[in-house]
Amino acid sequence: MEIEGKVALVTGAAQRVGRVIALALAERGANVAFTYLSDDEPWPATLAEIEARGVVGLALPLDVRQIEQPRACVERVVDQLGRIDILVNNASVWLSAPFLEVSPEQWQTALTVNLTGPFLCAQAAAPHMLQQQAGVIINLTDLSAFQTWPGYAPHSASKAGLVALTRVMAAELAPHVRVNAIAPGTVLLSDNASAAKVQWAEQNSLLKRVGRPEDVAKTVIFLIEMEFATGAVYFMDGGRALV
Repeated sequence: MEIEGKVALVTGAAQRVGRVIALALAERGANVAFTYLSDDEPWPATLAEIEARGVVGLALPLDVRQIEQPRACVERVVDQLGRIDILVNNASVWLSAPFLEVSPEQWQTALTVNLTGPFLCAQAAAPHMLQQQAGVIINLTDLSAFQTWPGYAPHSASKAGLVALTRVMAAELAPHVRVNAIAPGTVLLSDNASAAKVQWAEQNSLLKRVGRPEDVAKTVIFLIEMEFATGAVYFMDGGRALV
């Protein structure tokens, strides 16, 4: 798919990896809508950076825990930008607790944000894509879907479910809508990450370094432009899945 002139929606993209993805799409000439959870996030700055690239930007509040909001968000994108060609399900939550201490609320939050949210956004966007006989959906999962991460049961279950959802959507929405997933490794540490955490991330990579959000954004671009890719998970982890 040619990106220039297309309309993309990136969830959870006011900051961090989502922001870099949104800016990469704008750099390629896409009109970019993105969502944010609260006004505490730097969404005005992200919107300004998108528009500075000469394309149309649209910032939308979205809380996927409110099940009516994803469809309303997608419909607003279509109403204001005319169509939707690309959906990147990036919004996610990280919850950690020992298995025996996981509360029902934590379990439900992880599954709602990381799995139900992408499902609802895709279910709302796919009819528009099918009608125009073209579309790309990309889901952001991670290595917890494939590795054993003690202390992250809700997160791992939700991300593994997202991989299964990716494959089912690819089969059901073919041939006009392509659906893939990306499983990043460590591509962005927190600003206050300890030296030990940085060292751990470097050692648990075959390339012995931490990745960058731009690595994920480049993979998004590749999956949009590569028209023979669907139903797959692309690891962007510096080989960490093999360690």
